Amino acid sequence: MSLFNLAYARATGGAFVLRIEDTDQARYVASSEQQIFDTLHWLGLDWSEGPDIGGPYAPYRQSERLDTYRPFVEQLLADGHAYNCWCSSERLAELRADQQASKASVTGYDRLCVGKTREERAALPGFSETPVVRMLIPDDVLLSFTDLIRGEVNAPRPDDQVILKADGFPTYHLAVVVDDHLMDITHVVRGEEWISSTPKHLLLYRWLGWDEPAFAHMPLLRNTDKSKISKRKNPAARLTWFQEQGYLPEALRNFLQLLAYPPVDEEHEVSTFDDFVANFDWTKVNTVGPIFDLKKLDWLNGQYLRALSATELTDRIVEFAVREGQWPAEPAPADVDLLRRAVPLIQERLVLLSEALPKLAYLFTPDAGLKIDADALAQAGDDAVNVVSTAIEALSGLGEWSTEAIQDTLRVALVDGLGIKPKFAFGPVRLAITGSKVSPPLFESMELLGRGSSLARLELLRAVL
Repeated sequence: MSLFNLAYARATGGAFVLRIEDTDQARYVASSEQQIFDTLHWLGLDWSEGPDIGGPYAPYRQSERLDTYRPFVEQLLADGHAYNCWCSSERLAELRADQQASKASVTGYDRLCVGKTREERAALPGFSETPVVRMLIPDDVLLSFTDLIRGEVNAPRPDDQVILKADGFPTYHLAVVVDDHLMDITHVVRGEEWISSTPKHLLLYRWLGWDEPAFAHMPLLRNTDKSKISKRKNPAARLTWFQEQGYLPEALRNFLQLLAYPPVDEEHEVSTFDDFVANFDWTKVNTVGPIFDLKKLDWLNGQYLRALSATELTDRIVEFAVREGQWPAEPAPADVDLLRRAVPLIQERLVLLSEALPKLAYLFTPDAGLKIDADALAQAGDDAVNVVSTAIEALSGLGEWSTEAIQDTLRVALVDGLGIKPKFAFGPVRLAITGSKVSPPLFESMELLGRGSSLARLELLRAVL
């Protein structure tokens, strides 16, 4: 939602407002607010007004605006559009259970408290000392509205919604209406799960005599089995997960654009956020819940990684490695330099930033500490000792230690000299240098390691063999 909010704000010269809606204190988690700030900044979705930077309509935390809401609750009560409800949570639970058991056609609150004074209600069972305030939904409530994405939308009849809780906090439904009006919000972009609540919000606007904003209800993301994405079951529902995995923010933005919007260029799915903004149109938003396909995101991320210069990619890898604990807070300059020279070896096949250092781990491992893959060692072949010994002899006398010279020398010594196919000739050498039978380019790796380490590793493997 933030992506499309920001795109429309920029396309129209408007302001993207970040407001912390923390009126549900039972579910409030203190660390979540900073996480919202951090992840949106990481994605490049920066706001014009918000609790951290202020703005003309501060404060931007609803918990700091409690005095703002009470006068409007009193106005709704005085006008007969709302009423006090003293029903206890136990009575409401029993009511829901009875309705469910009887499969009642009409569910929701039964309006026991409507028209009663506190004393009259206290004489009945299920009384609570501190009341909540509910909307009194009229029989002729308008259930249809115009949506920027969906056109004319019909919603179910709403229940008598609680708008002020017993703890004095407003519910979402009242707070967003009041804040959107007072903050001059012209467009509300939210998930389609709020379609059923829109008639209640429109009632509040009309009762309070305010102009209504435009609404755009975005489709909900779906898993590949078309089920709704759940934060409890799918870690990819958390933005921080993508950062932890090593996705680039610009790739994730591009992916999120494509989930609910056609490509800016039909022949190219890679496009910038600026391109998205320049061509933005609500009528193009897909109303069908898009499938969240991580394979597509992996492909996009790879495209963005390959578009970076080696220096830019190195900087991204270092930033990721420090943040995620792969490297210390202040990496050794020699390690950073080695990484910069090694990045071209893996860039074409890199999918995630998190893969970079594991792919190149052999370059940052002391020679004696390199672990040889047991399965690869078992498959080294009967000629492995002879291959490694011949490689040591050939390389020991090599003058210039460069990729081309190493490759030419080993090809002459092993392929031509021993009459072995390249796959079998270079396999034991690769195993000695990297500890694995699959690795980044071999000869380039040997140049980066240097003569001393390369020969030392060949000697170590010969000893093992």
